[in-house]
Amino acid sequence: MNYRGNFWASIPAVTKHLLIINCIMWLGTIVLRHSSGIDLTQWLGLHYWQASDFNPAQLLTYMFMHDTSGIAHLFFNMFSLWMFGVTLERVLGQKRYFFYYMACGVGAAIVQELTWTLTWQGTFVPAFASLNSLTADQVTQLMDTGQINAYVDAFQNSLVTVGASGAVFGILLAFGMLFPNMPMYIIPFPFPIKAKWMVLGYGAVELLFGVASIMESVAHFAHLGGMIFGFFIIWYWKRNGTIQGGFGNGYY
Repeated sequence: MNYRGNFWASIPAVTKHLLIINCIMWLGTIVLRHSSGIDLTQWLGLHYWQASDFNPAQLLTYMFMHDTSGIAHLFFNMFSLWMFGVTLERVLGQKRYFFYYMACGVGAAIVQELTWTLTWQGTFVPAFASLNSLTADQVTQLMDTGQINAYVDAFQNSLVTVGASGAVFGILLAFGMLFPNMPMYIIPFPFPIKAKWMVLGYGAVELLFGVASIMESVAHFAHLGGMIFGFFIIWYWKRNGTIQGGFGNGYY
């Protein structure tokens, strides 16, 4: 019996294609960077909306890109996509599931852009002041007069995020809302945790890490953005009957 073939065939179409596209983009980014010096992340990764390298298409393309310094970022996103996306696609149907995935990804991007808008000056001003022996007020004045626009643009262009995490966190949220009481086993806990508590736990951790600036290289607020957009979409679908009952009681 061909178990490998049966496993691959058991994955529904949208989830399967999302897995394939993400893996191809990850490999393609590595190959092009080493063979031609082309950095796809610079073109397709999500940039800050006021940066010169920003393109509105990046609100979509960034979620198919991943960190190429290792495989962990891609692996954990794709593992979660497979683990929860297979069931969710069968429940929602292909078109609704694909819309939901993309909407959560775009929602995560919007929240990330808002986060950058509120925080970038708080990082740039003290760093530039320290490097140039200036006060924060002096740096602000230089920014207001446009004398350091090139430095501002260079910093804004350095704000880039990639990954399917926002969309995947949206899938996690939907799973918790539709199957709230399903037991989940999470390493290192030796006991099952209900899906609704797992989702709430993930959300709380992301909020804590984002506020406390823990693991700053991770876009915590983008993850929360995917969950927030996902919550309202699932809530709306359940309220207007788009999603039929029979999936357990929601926790909201």
